[in-house]
Amino acid sequence: MRVMAACSLGGAGHLRPLLPFLAAARRRGDETLVVGPPALREMVEGAGWPFRAGHEPPEAEVAAIRERLAIVAPLEASILGNRELFGRLATRAMLRTMERTCRQWLPDVVVREPCEYASAIVASRREIPVAQVAISLAQGEAASIAVAAPALEEHREGLVEELVASPYLTRFPPSLDPSPFPTTVRFREPSPPLSRPLPSWWGGSQAPLVYVTFGTVLGYMSIAAGVYRSAVQAMEGLPVRVLLTVGHQFDRSTLGPVPANVRVEEWVEQADVLPYADAVVCHGGSGTIFGALAAGVPVVAVPLFADQFDNGRRIAEAGAGLVVEARSASTGGVRRVIAEKDPPRIARGVETVLGGPSYRIQAQRIAAEIAAAPTVDEVLDGLLNGSINGSR
Repeated sequence: MRVMAACSLGGAGHLRPLLPFLAAARRRGDETLVVGPPALREMVEGAGWPFRAGHEPPEAEVAAIRERLAIVAPLEASILGNRELFGRLATRAMLRTMERTCRQWLPDVVVREPCEYASAIVASRREIPVAQVAISLAQGEAASIAVAAPALEEHREGLVEELVASPYLTRFPPSLDPSPFPTTVRFREPSPPLSRPLPSWWGGSQAPLVYVTFGTVLGYMSIAAGVYRSAVQAMEGLPVRVLLTVGHQFDRSTLGPVPANVRVEEWVEQADVLPYADAVVCHGGSGTIFGALAAGVPVVAVPLFADQFDNGRRIAEAGAGLVVEARSASTGGVRRVIAEKDPPRIARGVETVLGGPSYRIQAQRIAAEIAAAPTVDEVLDGLLNGSINGSR
């Protein structure tokens, strides 16, 4: 059989949740294909998966939206990201490739990340089963579909209803992520292979390890240098080892001097870091928080845009971490990016999480709940044999 994965512009955080289904298909002996924008080619093919590139909106149009996401009011940011970028621009750019691929390659099932809509439009026309694989928390993703609805319904009336009714597959456990989708299926990935030991970057120090990452999108934004500098300032003077990853797009030389306890790398596989981490400082992106919680590691979330604010608050409510949120005092609710006044608050968050065992205990409780879900192999079997299908 043939399993097609469809990904949009969101980078590694949008792609990674799809990969366990491709791996499960490979274990079954099925054919696989990833369809996405050209920028994903290196990441997908580097991971060993066949890839077909579609199209993406002009970078100038994407950048104009991306630059505003972290500073405008929440509703405006949601409209810009969910409706204009993903719902309208990215969908139109990918439609022709999706149509041609489904006609020529004839997939038996399509698994798509929730910001990628072109595959859902084409799969419905061709009566190909389609499921959405969560990248974030369910309530936020349902809200994103509602915001994108005016752009989506331009393609076909009733499309939004179909999206909500299709199977919703998520790695997040119900205690952290109650779902409004009528067909919600939880799954777990196989246990990861033994991670490679980290290099001896800290001269043999055994201090607690804090992993700091703000995902793959921040490096494209003009705020990146200020955010990374604030994170470095927060770690300076703490009795910890720090690994900060900044992505391939960011020029590390713009950081200036870095304290001896901080190691800066472009990229280190998350799975290689988390087994050794005592805490994670991140933007609250869903891929990072899921990885941390699945490994039983508490989180200090410093949200910047999109769903990260809700993700951070949900982790704090669950007792598995803290959120350090920078907000403007203006009544309009315009957000402020972390800056010079925030490093002491981030440092206190790290000290609190490392000093209080309850945070790790709660993170480990969530990890146990994640590990009890059905396997991704079982869920893929259900999609292919028709026992998992959307409510109509």
